[in-house]
Amino acid sequence: MMNQTELYNEVVLQLQNEIHIDIASLPREHREDLKSAFGHLASTRFTGADPSVLARIEHEIFGCGPLEVLLGDAGITEILINGPNSIWVERDGQLERFGDQFISRVSYHNFLQRLQTEARVQANLNRPFADGYWRDFRLHLIIPPLATGEPHLSLRRHPKSPWTLSALELAQWAPSSAIQKIRQIIEAKSSFLVIGGTSSGKTSVLNACLQEIATDERVVCIEDTSEIQLPNHASTKLLSRIDLNGLLRDVDLAELLRQSLRMRPDRIIIGEVRGNEARDLLMAFSTGHRGGMGSLHAENPRQGLMRLEMLVQMGAPQWSLRAIRHLIFFGIQYIINVVKAPEGRRLEGIYKLSSLEEHGFCLETIYQAITSSR
Repeated sequence: MMNQTELYNEVVLQLQNEIHIDIASLPREHREDLKSAFGHLASTRFTGADPSVLARIEHEIFGCGPLEVLLGDAGITEILINGPNSIWVERDGQLERFGDQFISRVSYHNFLQRLQTEARVQANLNRPFADGYWRDFRLHLIIPPLATGEPHLSLRRHPKSPWTLSALELAQWAPSSAIQKIRQIIEAKSSFLVIGGTSSGKTSVLNACLQEIATDERVVCIEDTSEIQLPNHASTKLLSRIDLNGLLRDVDLAELLRQSLRMRPDRIIIGEVRGNEARDLLMAFSTGHRGGMGSLHAENPRQGLMRLEMLVQMGAPQWSLRAIRHLIFFGIQYIINVVKAPEGRRLEGIYKLSSLEEHGFCLETIYQAITSSR
């Protein structure tokens, strides 16, 4: 008797013989024909197979296999797949291994092909990675030779409704006094950066801050991938473009920032500062476009400011460090530092750039969590 993997491979082979096309690349409009063919095979050629095994094989061919149970679980924020036998999930900030796996390597690769078709992205040898959106998730796929062994898939759940500062306070992310200070920073139209490490909640905090913006303010949000939710109907979003086929000109964040200045923004928001767009962003913030915000990957304020200096140098290598520091000081008033601690994501501190001295920036601590070691 065939085992589960052998049965799956045999079913797929028989189906492909029936429809004369690779089932992984079958257009959606022909899925019903494929399901009909599967039903016919199950009732004629595989009558001796365990019905539960056939049901699982059906999930692997038409659905998401072992991921079916995970996709409907709202408590899971990330799904990380390192291969058909290695599935990990994040729940309440804790990463744990999932007890199920794909039936076979073929099943996993077929799923990835269907996913890319649905998400309208494609990873190939020319560009062995892809970013996009699939259902409620932001996806990142990277394939060999960049990934070792099997293709690696990361799925981060996209919240259906953005966080608010009130919700963060109820979740004990920060005390009410700190939440109120953030509200005051936003109301005063001070520009700030939300900094933190990987999965510390930077984007969630940006979304929460945006919900505090008045309905008559026009926000222009600039991102590589759409994660920030606009606060009102007057606002708009610009997304960078990379053409995998090389037929169209790539458009980066720096170009979008320059275009946004012609769109009458009350505030400019950038999802993540990570390239030479830092120069254009700070130029905008320091020349009349108040109340801007963005995120930056850094563990603490000092590291964040140093990284910001280096990013500006990428866009303006001829500028002196003194000139760059003056630009940062004129453009950014506050830094909000978030962390992913063992007890969960929380606010580490709020810092004000109080002055610029010969040795560097002086930071005033507005709020700092008691448990912080800094």
